[in-house]
Amino acid sequence: MITNNNMPKIKTRQAVAKRFKITKNGKVIKRTAGQDHFNARETGENKRRKRLDTSIANVDAKNIKKMIPYN
Repeated sequence: MITNNNMPKIKTRQAVAKRFKITKNGKVIKRTAGQDHFNARETGENKRRKRLDTSIANVDAKNIKKMIPYN
């Protein structure tokens, strides 16, 4: 009988995994907030800006990467 004495797996924080994505180069990307409703009153420039993904500051990215260990 073969036993494997590895450390246990780290659980992924699903709330974080659904909201953020880690790119190939290690940047953390998120969707822009405020896209659900009340967008008719926004200017065209704001509507277009909300369609884009934004990157996260390095200070926050460090914590987010800890919560998504296998990415």
